[in-house]
Amino acid sequence: MNDLICGYELDSFQKDIVLNNNKHVLVVAGAGSGKTLTILGKINYLIKYLGVKEDEIICISFTNKTCDSLMKKLSDMGYSVNVYTFHKLALEILSSNSFYYDIADDDLLDSVCNDFFIYDVVNYSNFMKYVMNYFNCSYSKNIKDDYLVFLSKYHFKLNILKRNIVTFLNFFKCNGFALNDFVSFYDMLKTGKYGRFRKAKLFLIFCINIYIKYNDYMSFNNLIDFDDMIIKATDCVVKNGFKNIVKYIIIDEYQDTSYIRFCLINEIIRCTSCNLLVVGDDFQSIYKFSGCCLDLFINFEDYFNDCKVLKLENTYRNSQELIDLAGSFIMKNKKQIKKNLVSKKRMESPIKIVYYDDIVKDFKVLIESIYDELKVPIMILGRNNEDINMVIDDSFLLDGEKVIYSNNKSIELYYMTVHKAKGLEEEVVIVINLDDRYLGFPNKIKEEKVLRLVFDSYDSYHFAEERRLFYVAITRTRGYCYLFSNKKKPSIFVKEMERMIKKKRLS
Repeated sequence: MNDLICGYELDSFQKDIVLNNNKHVLVVAGAGSGKTLTILGKINYLIKYLGVKEDEIICISFTNKTCDSLMKKLSDMGYSVNVYTFHKLALEILSSNSFYYDIADDDLLDSVCNDFFIYDVVNYSNFMKYVMNYFNCSYSKNIKDDYLVFLSKYHFKLNILKRNIVTFLNFFKCNGFALNDFVSFYDMLKTGKYGRFRKAKLFLIFCINIYIKYNDYMSFNNLIDFDDMIIKATDCVVKNGFKNIVKYIIIDEYQDTSYIRFCLINEIIRCTSCNLLVVGDDFQSIYKFSGCCLDLFINFEDYFNDCKVLKLENTYRNSQELIDLAGSFIMKNKKQIKKNLVSKKRMESPIKIVYYDDIVKDFKVLIESIYDELKVPIMILGRNNEDINMVIDDSFLLDGEKVIYSNNKSIELYYMTVHKAKGLEEEVVIVINLDDRYLGFPNKIKEEKVLRLVFDSYDSYHFAEERRLFYVAITRTRGYCYLFSNKKKPSIFVKEMERMIKKKRLS
């Protein structure tokens, strides 16, 4: 098969995947290695050469934006193949089984959690004591006044607790746990593996009350959330089968799959005996907080028989010099799958470390110097939504993702978090907030040990998820990546990258 796909000839790795006929195939792809092109090539091969009908292929991507992009490319090739998000697929299954509901807002759980501590707790003295005890805060007989003072004084610490509770409950749902599992969780706490018993017990008390409140609200309002949608769709497939003929399921970004998503796909495979092709990059698994289970990717062969693991190891985005540094950085965590990425692009010093004394002044100097030399758009990446405010003053204007620099409006700038930038690329990237601070990059918010109750594949490597996030950031560039860091308190990632660059120069 020598067909051009979107005007490009497939490389040898891509062709091997397209022509492979194993029942279950995992494609381990490097950053910028042509995952989308490979998926398009596989669909073209199935339809054109194997006679698979367009509606016999289920293609799944993770966001509406990537689905629309993939469908547009398929349409340009003359194919009408449906590309689903997991939730759109679940919605179609539920509709075909006459299941009616409204979908809860994305932030409902956060809202319920916040209301619990702000409004509900103040009505019960025992709960106020639980919260104060959790934070080792003293209180008097007039506990309500003490608690209100606590809310105003320790809102930052309380926000971290709320974040951990929401993460726990996301893991809880994504890994298929039910209300009665809290009983076994309580018994497990006594082993001491999940933190100090007293504190972990209070954490569970908060979680179970918020979980019940959340479910009661959804039940009363006839709502389901996105996790429920997948769970209920899976139940429909188990009870009633899958009503469409399916010969192939193709999943992009498989490293971000949760256990309940895996269960849905597994049930469809059981009902239809279809083939499965999944594509992803464990180096770019950055959604653990939403329930993604990297074990499903890394140990793919444990979940499927007649399987084959293939790799995409030619990268077309980054220079060889950049991917060598990025690969060495990410492989400090030996649990990642080793890749030998190769690029024909050569570039001297693609990663540049820029230290600042005056953050705003030096940021202006940096973007002006990049523009003067290269005249290309600049993608600014941060760890958190508000990080852009660290480097701009009133000479900048934010318009959505666009950053307008009034001193030189010709400089094309835009800002996004690394999570939002995943899958995107730009000629030049600047990574900001690379400072050694609590909410810097890496983020130092400590994950509670009690979260391990609901997440078996606990990654014990220090800053494992943050390391993958940093890898995603530096591999967004087609050219240069600038690491903008505090001269006096640089991020540990910047220090590590600086040592690696020096070592590379000396070798």
